[in-house]
Amino acid sequence: MTAGTRLSEARTFARKRIRVGLRRSRNSIGPALRIVICAVAAYVVAERLLGHQGPIFAATSALIALGFAKGPRVRKVLEVAAGCTLGIAVGDLLTHLLGAGIWQAGVVMFISVLLARFLDSGSIFTTQLALQSVLVVLLPAPEGGPFTRSLDAVVGGTFALLVTMLVPGDPRTEPRTKLQKLLSELTAVLRGCSTALSQSDATAAWHALVRARGSQSLIDDVRSSFTSAREVARIAPAYRRHHEEVVDLHRAADSIDLAMRNSRVFSRRLTSVINHAAMSDEASDSLATLLQETADAVEVLASGFSDPDNGARERRLRHARNEFADVATRLHPKALGVRTLEGEGLVMVFRPLMVDLLEATGLSHDEAAGYLPRL
Repeated sequence: MTAGTRLSEARTFARKRIRVGLRRSRNSIGPALRIVICAVAAYVVAERLLGHQGPIFAATSALIALGFAKGPRVRKVLEVAAGCTLGIAVGDLLTHLLGAGIWQAGVVMFISVLLARFLDSGSIFTTQLALQSVLVVLLPAPEGGPFTRSLDAVVGGTFALLVTMLVPGDPRTEPRTKLQKLLSELTAVLRGCSTALSQSDATAAWHALVRARGSQSLIDDVRSSFTSAREVARIAPAYRRHHEEVVDLHRAADSIDLAMRNSRVFSRRLTSVINHAAMSDEASDSLATLLQETADAVEVLASGFSDPDNGARERRLRHARNEFADVATRLHPKALGVRTLEGEGLVMVFRPLMVDLLEATGLSHDEAAGYLPRL
């Protein structure tokens, strides 16, 4: 590789990183403002109304509870407050038993971390408990006693909850975005399988399998996004009316998760079918056409989930449902011209995937399975 090529690649990488960073910063302006306002307000209240000297833990607990990390905010608030309080109690007790100093601080931190992991799996709870216990050992207690820090943490957490309730972000935004990405991957997998069938290309089928397996991180992102979304929709007055919609999206996401997992099974079986030339050209073309039609319907489904207008969303979901139903009614080996045992097995594997997609449009399992022809 020449120096010019390396320089060109470095420039491309730098431009991409800058572009991604600018987009991430632009999308974070609103949340950043909420964090700053919440942290400053918590600090001012703890200092001016409660009379605490330098209540830094009011600001930091608000920042931690309201920050950019994924997960439910109520749990974060409880972890911050409980970890802070228990950490102070543990630190104070061990200081009386061991005294104050560097090695004592190490022992206290070790015991605190193990105690926190015994009590709860939350990382924030563990961090707060260990931090507070060490600070009790190393730093002099503030005016009003060591538990003023615990009260400061409660103040910060309370402000974080208030901000979440009064000025939250739309709880539907992140799940919709994550769902779109996952459905885009599913579309690509289906189109890859269709191409593999029409061209009898086992390598293309294997690439589709690799892509389907690589979607696990997207599935995990979708699941984690709903944890916070359902909490916000439940406690925020401004978005409480959307709670049922978030629940419906979550139910659809579970079906899409299953569909993606079934696409792995299908693409793996497809690789074997192509390698053994187990289907005729006619049967391969018929199934490849169904895969393309399914991919088209998945794109309609994705656009429906992202549409903010309720009426338009229902129309798109109904359109996707009709398209999936049309494909499902033709999923019979004989109707597709499949005559071999391996080919029949491939069709059988694809049928559950279609049921999952029909359920994602809002149908029950029995209603979705009813579209499949009897064998």
